Amino acid sequence: MSASESRFVEMVFPEQANHYGTLFGGTALNLMGRAAFIAATRVARQPVVMAASERVDFRVPVKVGQLIELVARVERIGRSSLTVSVEMLAETLTTGERILAIQGRFIMVAVDAEGHPVPVA
Repeated sequence: MSASESRFVEMVFPEQANHYGTLFGGTALNLMGRAAFIAATRVARQPVVMAASERVDFRVPVKVGQLIELVARVERIGRSSLTVSVEMLAETLTTGERILAIQGRFIMVAVDAEGHPVPVA
Protein backbone atom coordinates (compact mmCIF):
# COMPACT_ATOMS: atom_id res chain seq x y z
CA MET A 1 0.00 0.00 0.00
CA SER A 2 1.45 3.36 -1.00
CA ALA A 3 1.16 6.64 0.90
CA SER A 4 -1.53 7.73 -1.55
CA GLU A 5 -3.80 4.81 -0.55
CA SER A 6 -5.72 4.29 2.68
CA ARG A 7 -7.87 1.33 3.74
CA PHE A 8 -10.12 0.52 6.63
CA VAL A 9 -12.54 -2.27 7.43
CA GLU A 10 -15.64 -2.37 9.57
CA MET A 11 -18.78 -4.42 10.10
CA VAL A 12 -22.21 -3.10 9.12
CA PHE A 13 -24.42 -3.09 12.22
CA PRO A 14 -28.22 -2.66 12.44
CA GLU A 15 -27.97 0.96 13.65
CA GLN A 16 -26.29 1.82 10.32
CA ALA A 17 -29.13 0.31 8.28
CA ASN A 18 -32.20 1.73 6.64
CA HIS A 19 -35.68 0.16 6.84
CA TYR A 20 -34.67 -2.39 4.17
CA GLY A 21 -31.92 -3.87 6.35
CA THR A 22 -29.14 -2.49 4.15
CA LEU A 23 -26.50 0.17 4.76
CA PHE A 24 -28.13 3.62 4.76
CA GLY A 25 -26.82 5.71 1.84
CA GLY A 26 -26.02 8.68 4.06
CA THR A 27 -23.90 6.47 6.30
CA ALA A 28 -22.08 5.07 3.27
CA LEU A 29 -21.31 8.60 2.04
CA ASN A 30 -20.07 9.57 5.51
CA LEU A 31 -17.69 6.60 5.57
CA MET A 32 -16.48 7.34 2.04
CA GLY A 33 -15.88 10.99 2.94
CA ARG A 34 -13.83 9.93 5.96
CA ALA A 35 -11.76 7.60 3.78
CA ALA A 36 -11.16 10.39 1.24
CA PHE A 37 -10.16 12.77 4.05
CA ILE A 38 -7.65 10.28 5.49
CA ALA A 39 -6.05 9.52 2.10
CA ALA A 40 -5.80 13.21 1.15
CA THR A 41 -4.40 14.24 4.54
CA ARG A 42 -1.77 11.49 4.44
CA VAL A 43 -0.55 12.82 1.08
CA ALA A 44 -0.87 16.57 1.76
CA ARG A 45 0.30 16.41 5.40
CA GLN A 46 -1.75 19.54 6.06
CA PRO A 47 -5.42 20.30 6.79
CA VAL A 48 -7.86 19.41 4.01
CA VAL A 49 -11.59 19.83 3.56
CA MET A 50 -14.06 18.29 1.12
CA ALA A 51 -14.90 20.69 -1.70
CA ALA A 52 -17.02 18.37 -3.83
CA SER A 53 -18.25 14.87 -4.29
CA GLU A 54 -18.44 13.73 -7.87
CA ARG A 55 -20.49 10.85 -9.16
CA VAL A 56 -21.15 8.17 -6.56
CA ASP A 57 -22.48 4.85 -7.87
CA PHE A 58 -24.40 2.57 -5.51
CA ARG A 59 -23.93 -0.70 -7.40
CA VAL A 60 -25.32 -3.28 -4.97
CA PRO A 61 -26.89 -3.06 -1.50
CA VAL A 62 -24.66 -3.74 1.50
CA LYS A 63 -26.42 -5.93 4.07
CA VAL A 64 -26.28 -5.79 7.84
CA GLY A 65 -23.62 -8.27 8.98
CA GLN A 66 -21.37 -7.80 5.97
CA LEU A 67 -17.85 -6.44 6.30
CA ILE A 68 -17.04 -3.35 4.30
CA GLU A 69 -13.57 -2.39 3.18
CA LEU A 70 -13.04 1.18 2.07
CA VAL A 71 -10.14 1.79 -0.29
CA ALA A 72 -9.28 5.44 -0.95
CA ARG A 73 -6.64 6.43 -3.50
CA VAL A 74 -5.34 9.89 -4.36
CA GLU A 75 -5.58 9.95 -8.17
CA ARG A 76 -4.52 13.52 -8.87
CA ILE A 77 -2.82 16.37 -7.07
CA GLY A 78 -3.50 19.90 -8.28
CA ARG A 79 -2.26 23.20 -6.92
CA SER A 80 -4.45 23.05 -3.81
CA SER A 81 -6.76 20.13 -4.57
CA LEU A 82 -6.52 16.36 -4.40
CA THR A 83 -8.88 14.06 -6.29
CA VAL A 84 -9.58 10.90 -4.32
CA SER A 85 -11.35 7.79 -5.62
CA VAL A 86 -13.08 5.66 -3.01
CA GLU A 87 -14.35 2.12 -3.39
CA MET A 88 -16.47 0.28 -0.85
CA LEU A 89 -16.17 -3.49 -1.09
CA ALA A 90 -18.72 -5.67 0.69
CA GLU A 91 -17.69 -9.08 2.02
CA THR A 92 -19.92 -11.90 3.21
CA LEU A 93 -18.10 -13.38 6.19
CA THR A 94 -19.43 -16.92 5.83
CA THR A 95 -18.40 -17.32 2.19
CA GLY A 96 -15.58 -14.81 1.74
CA GLU A 97 -17.33 -13.45 -1.36
CA ARG A 98 -16.34 -9.83 -2.04
CA ILE A 99 -18.04 -7.42 -4.40
CA LEU A 100 -17.63 -3.77 -5.34
CA ALA A 101 -20.70 -2.18 -3.74
CA ILE A 102 -20.15 1.58 -4.05
CA GLN A 103 -17.62 3.81 -5.77
CA GLY A 104 -17.16 7.55 -6.00
CA ARG A 105 -14.73 10.45 -6.34
CA PHE A 106 -14.17 13.31 -3.95
CA ILE A 107 -12.31 16.60 -4.36
CA MET A 108 -10.39 17.60 -1.25
CA VAL A 109 -8.71 21.00 -0.86
CA ALA A 110 -5.75 21.93 1.34
CA VAL A 111 -6.60 24.92 3.54
CA ASP A 112 -4.98 27.31 6.00
CA ALA A 113 -6.25 28.11 9.52
CA GLU A 114 -8.89 30.47 8.09
CA GLY A 115 -10.15 27.87 5.62
CA HIS A 116 -8.62 29.47 2.52
CA PRO A 117 -7.12 27.20 -0.16
CA VAL A 118 -3.34 26.84 -0.01
CA PRO A 119 -0.89 24.96 -2.25
CA VAL A 120 -0.37 21.30 -1.49
CA ALA A 121 3.10 21.09 0.02
